[in-house]
Amino acid sequence: MEISCKSEYAILALLEMATYYESGEPMQIRQIAAQQKIPDRYLEQLLATLRRGGILKSQRGSKGGYFLAREPRKINLLEILECLEGLDVRTGEDNDNSKTLDGAVIEDIWQEACQAANSVLQNYTLQDLCEKRDSRRQLDIMYYI
Repeated sequence: MEISCKSEYAILALLEMATYYESGEPMQIRQIAAQQKIPDRYLEQLLATLRRGGILKSQRGSKGGYFLAREPRKINLLEILECLEGLDVRTGEDNDNSKTLDGAVIEDIWQEACQAANSVLQNYTLQDLCEKRDSRRQLDIMYYI
């Protein structure tokens, strides 16, 4: 399972916004793009998608930009990926009569793997990512001392 470039860029942008969430100030696209090295135009499209999905809010005007719609601890990775990639978790309610026995066994295992992956993604929030990043920064600082 690999993360798409689109999802990685979006999560990086959301991570940047989560870092400044407490300030209450919206972040501008060029600011996020510079910090995370994401092309401006591409980021603009991603943020618009996340806004339509209810993960972000936008503010117009000279001090406008984007900000998280909810606290970072209330936004999980599965929700972000579903918004961006249109992930659809199949529940196995397909027409099983048309499948061979072998095909049905493979489908069952695939469904179990998807449910496990979704469970992990649902358990990690933007806040968790911020905390993991910060603890790694601390380790890097300690290593160089």
